[in-house]
Amino acid sequence: MTRFARPGAVTLHYDHHTGDPARRPIVFANSLGTDLRIWDTVRSALPPDTPTLAMDKRGHGLSEHGPISIETLATDLAALMDHLALSDALLCGVSVGGMIAQSLAHQRPDLVAGLMLCNTGAQIGTAEAWTMRIDTVQTSGIAAMADAILERWFSPDWRASHPVALSGWRQMLIRTPADGYAATCAAIRDADLAATTARLSLPTLCVSGSEDGATPPPLVEALADLIPGAHFTCLNGVGHLPCIEAPDHLAPLLRDLYDSLP
Repeated sequence: MTRFARPGAVTLHYDHHTGDPARRPIVFANSLGTDLRIWDTVRSALPPDTPTLAMDKRGHGLSEHGPISIETLATDLAALMDHLALSDALLCGVSVGGMIAQSLAHQRPDLVAGLMLCNTGAQIGTAEAWTMRIDTVQTSGIAAMADAILERWFSPDWRASHPVALSGWRQMLIRTPADGYAATCAAIRDADLAATTARLSLPTLCVSGSEDGATPPPLVEALADLIPGAHFTCLNGVGHLPCIEAPDHLAPLLRDLYDSLP
């Protein structure tokens, strides 16, 4: 059920499926330039009694804007989980959502029982590239670089075979508030989570896509190598957002990880 809450400094838009409160929840964290709808197909493939939570991070979707860092975004998610009395969750994050998941697992280990880290790293990109993207957003808007972003998000085959869906996801991207997008770019640019992520000790699966132009497989594999006991898998022919492009592959991995948690 879609709701709004203000558990901390900003109003957050979220969708909470209560399921069976006795079961462990699965909590999802979004990528840059997206909203909570990117998880719809994955969530619908889970057993209906599984509690799930998806939210728009601050500066995105219908959530309020405010000062943004990876730690602040993780604090927002922790506050919402506390507000909804969710803990011991399997946390699934994609791209910057994976960075948020790493930060939350470090900040609040009581909230996180396991991690699925999709198409992400402990550090993503270069400072120069992120600063250039921020400048473009501020001077020309997101639409000016939307096509280049979509080429990194989705594989060539998927883009060619899903023109209508591609148009729809482009609309989601370009309607992202420019100030929230730029501030999140700065948060990614300024974040290096390697030191804290290397101290995590919980079941973790790192997932990449062979056609990912934003966080290539070697970056995701390096993240898996950083976390003691983490596993790595690569989805062949898939881009940066497997939750949209390959939910039929991602959902079974998520269910298997969920079932394996103690």
